[in-house]
Amino acid sequence: MSIRNPLGREPGPGHEFATLGGGCFWCLEAVFEELQGVLDVESGYAGGHVASPTYRQVCEGITGHAEVVRLEFDPRQIGYREILEVFFAVHDPTTLNRQGGDVGEQYRSAIFFHSADQERVANEVIREAQEGHDDEIVTQLLPAGEYWRAETYHQEYFRHNPAQGYCMMVVSPKVEKFRRTFASRVRHDDPKTPTVSPPTGI
Repeated sequence: MSIRNPLGREPGPGHEFATLGGGCFWCLEAVFEELQGVLDVESGYAGGHVASPTYRQVCEGITGHAEVVRLEFDPRQIGYREILEVFFAVHDPTTLNRQGGDVGEQYRSAIFFHSADQERVANEVIREAQEGHDDEIVTQLLPAGEYWRAETYHQEYFRHNPAQGYCMMVVSPKVEKFRRTFASRVRHDDPKTPTVSPPTGI
């Protein structure tokens, strides 16, 4: 998927983008790779004020970016509402700047909408999701601004590093929850890509 073919600046004909932040991008990428109707998933950075941020800068909290995934999807196969329903099912939208043990502004819950229609649908889904939570949902809803693709070693990370400690303890349970909750929407094809390992020291 995204290792060999980075997303373009615009979606393909008849397709749409969705840009979502909900903790570590490895988690969301692993889930949405398996969702029918999603054509590609890319990890990146959005919502910040520094051009071309690096992972280290984002982790240091000096750029204002959130770790996000950008999805290219076919609305004839899956609606934006369904994508958001999966999004709210696999992360906690009530914890400010935090997902589990991952703490920092880069882990905030955020929806970056690409159209007025996406904004409308997101507002509806947030209201509906609030009914299932006692605590207030703190998901940001913002227009999609500048987006930066994350480093190559982050792309398809869970697929190529399933035995890595964080993947086993954090990412895998989210993927399994998705498979149980949305069994009818799990894709069954499995596109293969080369393994890319993180550089030493990351």
